[in-house]
Amino acid sequence: MPIENERKFVLNEQAVSLEAELGAMQGVARHLLRQAYLDAPGLRIRSLEGEGKTDHVFTYKRTIDGQVVEIETGLSAVDFGRLWTQRKETLVKVRYSWTDGAYHWDVDFFKRDDGSTYFAMAEVEMPEEQSEPPPPPDFLARHLLFVSPALDPRFTSKRIADQAHAARLLTEIRAKGSVSQSVVPSAAKGLAE
Repeated sequence: MPIENERKFVLNEQAVSLEAELGAMQGVARHLLRQAYLDAPGLRIRSLEGEGKTDHVFTYKRTIDGQVVEIETGLSAVDFGRLWTQRKETLVKVRYSWTDGAYHWDVDFFKRDDGSTYFAMAEVEMPEEQSEPPPPPDFLARHLLFVSPALDPRFTSKRIADQAHAARLLTEIRAKGSVSQSVVPSAAKGLAE
């Protein structure tokens, strides 16, 4: 079974310099994602534009016994278009991705219709047996607001697609205080509990 084992880091969505920094880094891929959720739980479609091509993906994702099973398969542009007509929630985000040893990192900038960012979040995909996330790289840690608890449904992309929900999350996180530079190295352990 393909198990997804990831942790999420909420970043300062106002840090536009981070998106520019990621765009200039060697080994970091950039994709524009259009994503929609269908009328059955765990089903989504996604188009990924980048590196001179557009890919379409159909995904089934379900939490079973505390683990996330994720199955993805390619989809033709025609079938993507057909399924797009059946969409419920939708979102657009710019994703920056890279691999660092055993970890795969994605940083997503969720976009409004005008192209501005309303939410920013990093995800680290870890080996299946690992339960604690690694500390974020320094260039992400400078923008860190919060480390999401494992499998916290408030931080799924489907929920973040609701801009009002995303704004409430940021307000709540900021009301509890942001992560200071002095605690960033232990943030993965201290805030994840």
